[in-house]
Amino acid sequence: MSQVDAAEDARFMARALRLAERGLYSTDPNPRVGCLLVRAGEIIAEAWHERAGEPHAEALALRQAGERAQGATAYVTLEPCCHQGRTPPCTEALIKAGVARVVAAMQDPNPRVAGQGFARLRAAGVLVEAGLMQAEAEALNPGFIRRMRDGLPWVRCKLAMSLDGRTAMASGESRWITSDAARADVQRLRARSSAIVTGIGTVLADNPALNVRIDPVTGRPPATGSAPRQPPRVVLDSQLRLPSDARLLALPGQTLVMTAVTAEHPRWSSLEAAGAEVLACIPSRTGQIDLGRALRELAHRECNEVLIEAGPRLAGAALRCGWIDELWLYLAPHLMGDAARGLFHLPGLERMDERIGLELLDARQIGGDLRLRLRPREGVETMATGLAATAGQEAGQGVHV
Repeated sequence: MSQVDAAEDARFMARALRLAERGLYSTDPNPRVGCLLVRAGEIIAEAWHERAGEPHAEALALRQAGERAQGATAYVTLEPCCHQGRTPPCTEALIKAGVARVVAAMQDPNPRVAGQGFARLRAAGVLVEAGLMQAEAEALNPGFIRRMRDGLPWVRCKLAMSLDGRTAMASGESRWITSDAARADVQRLRARSSAIVTGIGTVLADNPALNVRIDPVTGRPPATGSAPRQPPRVVLDSQLRLPSDARLLALPGQTLVMTAVTAEHPRWSSLEAAGAEVLACIPSRTGQIDLGRALRELAHRECNEVLIEAGPRLAGAALRCGWIDELWLYLAPHLMGDAARGLFHLPGLERMDERIGLELLDARQIGGDLRLRLRPREGVETMATGLAATAGQEAGQGVHV
């Protein structure tokens, strides 16, 4: 391949990735995928997967191109599917349309595809190339990839703090630490998530809505007659202290309460009557909520990306047990004093070599605040340990909330 051809491939794949981004808030639980059809150096069709149950990006692009797809190159951000799901296999549509070449950014981690789509195309005489801009494609779908490979969602933890690392005054007052612009940014983060997880302490203290209140694309309140997708709200509540009149139970969308008690608890039926689904997540002997089991349950429910919005106890437990993949910290330029509440509850850290290291991935100004995106340095290793221990966890893997 000449340098000119390679540059053209990169340019077209970059465009396919930008198309895939348009599905950031709507494709769940499917991956975000973009597709371009190019013939003689000209884009003849382009599309992206818009929402689950509707045609995939390849099918939409082929529909646009019609007979012009014969002999074209398809640039796709994910290996075309080869199985019958809610929509027909894209491999067969590409073959039938006479596409001559497929350039894919990455192999599909779904075991039902996982290279079989490429093999089907090659068997039909289609030239297949894979791996172009793979890192960029993977960054679009971290949760889908994690769920397919490990049976877990990608977990983000969002926290807002003052310059001196405080999340609330000693009285519990916390509205508002950050600016309107930062809170709008959090709305977009919620909108791309598959579920929003909090602890009962946060619910009792703040009575939060935990819903999406803006159109994530326009950044404005949704137009009359339309409503944004509402990710399920998940409350970790060991002893079922959630009030039946909690604000989040009265809002559109699902509320799931994960608890450490059984269905015989007197509050169980009253919460179900208030509209919640109640589910026990109990590790052996501890009476705590099993975080690993809770996350696996969410993955089983096809949750790709989970957002934790909680207080220091739950945030600290999730970080300590290695379940957090990314931290999103909104840093406001003010001071709240020594008596104010801290960011994480991390008991037992006494020496410098016990520090939890964080890698800075991104820093940018959002309104008058600073948004830091970080990754725990030991996240992958700690997660692996947590996975191995999930079946028979000790008390340290659970959390009292």
